[in-house]
This record gives sequence, C-alpha cells and structure tokens, in this order.
Amino acid sequence: MREGSAPNFCPPIMEGAVYEFEDENGDVLELEFLGLVIHEGRRYGFFFMVTEEEPALSSGEVVVLEVTKVDEDDQPTEFELVEDEAIIDEVYEDFKKAAKDLYDFA
Repeated sequence: MREGSAPNFCPPIMEGAVYEFEDENGDVLELEFLGLVIHEGRRYGFFFMVTEEEPALSSGEVVVLEVTKVDEDDQPTEFELVEDEAIIDEVYEDFKKAAKDLYDFA
C-alpha cells in the first residue's frame, strides 16, 4: 500500500475497504474508504459510494463525511455528511494534495 504525502492525511489501511453506513432514513449505504484528512482541528473522511455499476476500486463522485465521534482509541465511530460547499472545497483540496500519489484526480 502506498502512503499519502502529508502529515494531516490517514490513508486507508487496505485498498477497497468498504463500510456500511445507515442514513437518516434507515437505508444502508456501502462506501469505500479513501482516506481521512485533519483540517483546522476537525477530521474529514473521504468515501466513494459503491454500487453494482460502480464497485470498490472504481472511480466516481467523492462523498465527504465529518467525524463526529471517536472511541477510546481515538478511532472514528460516527460521521455526518458535510453539506457546506465551502468546507467541502477546502478539505477536498487538502485531500487531493495529500493523496496525489494514491489516486488520479480529474
């Protein structure tokens, strides 16, 4: 596994790792974890929605979730969808810089 190139970036431990999340409607979503960035003291996870048409390790739109709760080992346990476009733009730029050796960005 290649490593990210920034101290504020945590790459996935394993490529193609998919996690299930339950949305506010109770629907289960499968999201591939792409990495986590620390930005201004907050943690943001970057995910790719996995479907039959777009399986893990493919490409598409990135979903940004903010870590809202961690466990006793400081590992994320809860996330919330980031809807503020200005924050998304800022953290996505950080993610692109940190993950440039892992992913191709169009």
